[in-house]
Amino acid sequence: MNAVVNEAGRRVALGRLLNARMGAPVVILMMLAMVVIPLPPLVLDVLFTFNIALAIVVMLAAVYSERPLDLAIFPTVLLLATLLRLALNVASTRVVLINGHTGTDAAGQVIQAFGAFVIGGNYTVGFVVFAILVVINFVVVTKGAGRISEVSARFTLDAMPGKQMAIDADLNAGLLTQDEARERRTAIAAEADFYGAMDGASKFVKGDAVAGILILFINLLGGLAIGTLQHGMSLREASQDYALLTIGDGLVAQVPSLLLSTAAAIMVTRTSHPVDMGGQILAQLFQTPKTLYVTAGLMGTLGILPGMPNLAFLTLAGAAGAAGWFRSRPPSDSGTEVVAAEETATTASEDVSWEDVVPVDPLGLEVGYRLIGLVDPDQGGELLARIRGVRKKRTAELGFLVPAVHIRDSLDLEPTGYRITSHGVVVGEGEVIPGMELAIESGEPAGPIDGHPTQDPVFGLDAVWVEPHLREHAQALGYMVFNPGTVITTHLDRIIVEFAHELLGQSAVQQLLDRVAERAPKLVESLVPDPLPLSVVARVLQNLLHDRISLLQIQTIVETLAEHARASQDADVLTYRVRCALGRYIVQEINGLRSELQVIVLDPGLDHLLHRHLQASGQAQAALDPETLMQLDQAIADAAEECANQTEPTVLLVADELRGLVQSLARRHEPAPRVLAIGEVPDSQRIRSVARVGGGESFPSGTGGAAE
Repeated sequence: MNAVVNEAGRRVALGRLLNARMGAPVVILMMLAMVVIPLPPLVLDVLFTFNIALAIVVMLAAVYSERPLDLAIFPTVLLLATLLRLALNVASTRVVLINGHTGTDAAGQVIQAFGAFVIGGNYTVGFVVFAILVVINFVVVTKGAGRISEVSARFTLDAMPGKQMAIDADLNAGLLTQDEARERRTAIAAEADFYGAMDGASKFVKGDAVAGILILFINLLGGLAIGTLQHGMSLREASQDYALLTIGDGLVAQVPSLLLSTAAAIMVTRTSHPVDMGGQILAQLFQTPKTLYVTAGLMGTLGILPGMPNLAFLTLAGAAGAAGWFRSRPPSDSGTEVVAAEETATTASEDVSWEDVVPVDPLGLEVGYRLIGLVDPDQGGELLARIRGVRKKRTAELGFLVPAVHIRDSLDLEPTGYRITSHGVVVGEGEVIPGMELAIESGEPAGPIDGHPTQDPVFGLDAVWVEPHLREHAQALGYMVFNPGTVITTHLDRIIVEFAHELLGQSAVQQLLDRVAERAPKLVESLVPDPLPLSVVARVLQNLLHDRISLLQIQTIVETLAEHARASQDADVLTYRVRCALGRYIVQEINGLRSELQVIVLDPGLDHLLHRHLQASGQAQAALDPETLMQLDQAIADAAEECANQTEPTVLLVADELRGLVQSLARRHEPAPRVLAIGEVPDSQRIRSVARVGGGESFPSGTGGAAE
């Protein structure tokens, strides 16, 4: 029994599928048949009646739809209805020209009724009515709807990047889920497709109106010629019969054409918000009683003037006044209670809540409106793909997931400006010119190049904005050439490296520990939360990132923390222990596979002074007087300059006790020198001192020895 039911269900489903798929081809074939095969008058009556009914249904559907996308199939329906009407015009023209000499009912009762009843048998009136309908349809409705469709399509397409950026912003901020964001993007794409299709469909309506005019004159002239020349009718008889049939045929076609043109105009003038058109008209036109009172006063004034139709004007004035009084009267007590309850509910729902607190993005990018094209993939923008590439690269190098970049457009910026933020604080900004490329001087260029002089927003180097066709010429002169997207992503990449310690939060640290726990669950259990809180672990990892040390060796880091957590919970002490454990990795990351590590050391006098202060007070920075701090800061500045002048990687080597103080001061210089403590250098690593800073002397190059 179940098998029989399932088989019946499959047959029904297959039948519905075939009907749905075959419906459109069958309709199109029927239209072609009407053009080729002569139709009897009875069939024409049925088809003309169906055409009028279809036009009424389409117009009412346009009126009752709450928003344009509720009738997204409208452009296709408009095309099919137009083709149906033109096919009927061809079929009726054939019948009129072939059988028009037999009488006014030669093309069916519908055409005869429109030709006789609607125009009252007066052909002049018929031509005038037809001309008025054509003017209304072609000049007023169709032309206006076409213009609105064109403007709506252009503005909808122009607004797409901003809408998509707003969706991405809400998604990054957690205000939308992936499914909700996908639905909104689909709705935006459907809206753009709809208005683009309406822009093209309006051309069908316009062409239909022109075709109606031409068909009228073709039928009239052809009928007169056939009636007088082939059937021997007098000019008067031919004019009566063929004029009535032609005008009737034209009116039968123009009425549904006007209805469809009106429906198209209604669709393109609707707002995208889901509202009922009738209720919206009543609410917006008659919501203010003052409007009705002023209307009643003006109509009443016209009604009392001599020679005016007093009854009509005064009646309408009274109706407008009554409607104004009805709109302005206070509601009943029960209604007041309902309104009060609604206002209370509205007030309660609009009360301040935690939802009003917008979280600050760890990493943000704001762009001026002229840079939206760089972000929008539909306009050929590659910035999003480049940013994903930067995040993927830095995530692999830094050892933690770099947070997503929240991109938004900002009217506070210059049209070509951009701004990079970290936790809401501006950490980088610049300006790029879309459609041009940035040529940065690398050394001494071979010659000048035409363009707009500027500075590289990333490194502050002298640069020139040049036209794209000058790219190869600029490279030949020794310039490095980058497009605007590359400039922004390079700047963002530098910000990520520089502020990596701020981008690592405790939630990301927990995720790192969870990944370690997948391989060594007991190791993580022995560390967090006892004896070491998650906050201290996060602080140690942030210190490492601040010192430009990757977290790829996270298991070694966790093992070292677990080993020393019982002895101390000071983040700086634990950071030093971790750095010592990672010494071989740190040196290789700086020096590569070179056999010797070039170092710069402090002058013995400055080193002795700093150690004496440390012995007098356990706090390095607090024990240093301003003069000593200035001397140490100048020594670090000299070390930074010396490191930049060396052809091989060079570090500033200091005593273990001084590394924290020297490292904090080194971060103030650009470029900051890498600082290593003696205990962080592996015993097997050979070092070579290339300079001494802080005392005015330098070691001779080539002095070397094993690490102490």
